[in-house]
Amino acid sequence: VQLQASGGGLVQAGGSLRLSCAASRLAFSIYGMGWFRQAPGKEREFVAADSWSAGRTVYADSVKGRFTVSRDNAKNTAYLQMNSLKPEDTAVYYCAADAFGKGSTRQNDYNYWGQGTQVTVSS
Repeated sequence: VQLQASGGGLVQAGGSLRLSCAASRLAFSIYGMGWFRQAPGKEREFVAADSWSAGRTVYADSVKGRFTVSRDNAKNTAYLQMNSLKPEDTAVYYCAADAFGKGSTRQNDYNYWGQGTQVTVSS
């Protein structure tokens, strides 16, 4: 199983980025997909997740209303659309896949992880 995250970069505050997470060698449609981030000197934290099977999405309070998680099952790809970015959103962003399809907020519920993509928001 491989998860390949991409789409990170440098953006000014107020700007937007869309992260992608391409999955291979798994039954993508039944997996819950999550996004986490880790800022320098901080622990990795939950950002957003969706569960196709449960038909729900969940967001951290810090990104609610600004970030949107989605997926294209035909392309085995998950997306994280990030709008109104703030300097405090600067972090390495990771995607993860949960075999039980829960779309959990807990890192331990995820079986597979991507390599991370850097997002830097300048003020």
